[in-house]
Amino acid sequence: MIQSDLDLFGTQPQRLASHTVLLPGFALAELEALLDALRPVLRAAPFRHMRTPGGQHMAVALTNCGALGWVSDAEGYRYSATDPLSGKPWPALPPMLLALAARAAALAGFEGFVADACLVNHYLPGTRLSLHQDRDEQDYGQPIVSISLGLPAVFLFGGMQRADRTQRIALNHGDVLVWGGEDRLRFHGVLPIKPGVHPRMGERRINLTLRKAG
Repeated sequence: MIQSDLDLFGTQPQRLASHTVLLPGFALAELEALLDALRPVLRAAPFRHMRTPGGQHMAVALTNCGALGWVSDAEGYRYSATDPLSGKPWPALPPMLLALAARAAALAGFEGFVADACLVNHYLPGTRLSLHQDRDEQDYGQPIVSISLGLPAVFLFGGMQRADRTQRIALNHGDVLVWGGEDRLRFHGVLPIKPGVHPRMGERRINLTLRKAG
C-alpha cells in the first residue's frame, strides 16, 4: 500500500536532513476522505485563537483531535485531554488520518508510529508561525508528521538553537513532512502565507501535525 501511494503520483521521498523526509503529494490520494473526516472534528471543536502565556492572541487559529490536544493560556503550553471551550474531550482522531500518518512515518524510517494528538492549524494570507521547538510531548523519540493542505507555505527548518541558520522548504497541497530522531528538537516555523486562492481549499492553508504526546 505504501508503494502504491508513491507510484500513483510518481514521487519519491526527499531526505532533507538525517531524520527528516518530505513526501511530496503523499496525502492527495486520500484528500476527500481526509476533508470528510475533518468536518465533524471542526464542528465539535471549532478553530480558535488561543492566548499565549504572555496574554497575546496567537495569529494562527487552531483546534485539536485525539486523546490529547495542545493548548495555551496564562498557565503555559501543555497538552490537555479536554477542550477548554467545551469542557469535553477533544474529538476522536479519525482512523484514516491515524493510518495516513503511520504510513508516512514508516516511509521516513519510523515504524510503528501511533499518534494520540493532532494539532490542526488554520492559516490565512499573511499569517506566520514563529520559530519554536516542540517540547511539550513526553517522548522525543517519536516523530512529528505534518500534513499540508491548501495554499503553499515556506517551512523554516533550523537547528538546535534559535539563531541557527534555517533551511527553507516549500510545502504544497498534499505534501507530508516527517521529522524525528536527532532532528526532533530542531527549531521550525512558517513564513507569512502569500495571498492566493487554492482551487480546492480557497484562501487558506490547513496544517495537521500528528504527534505521540502522552
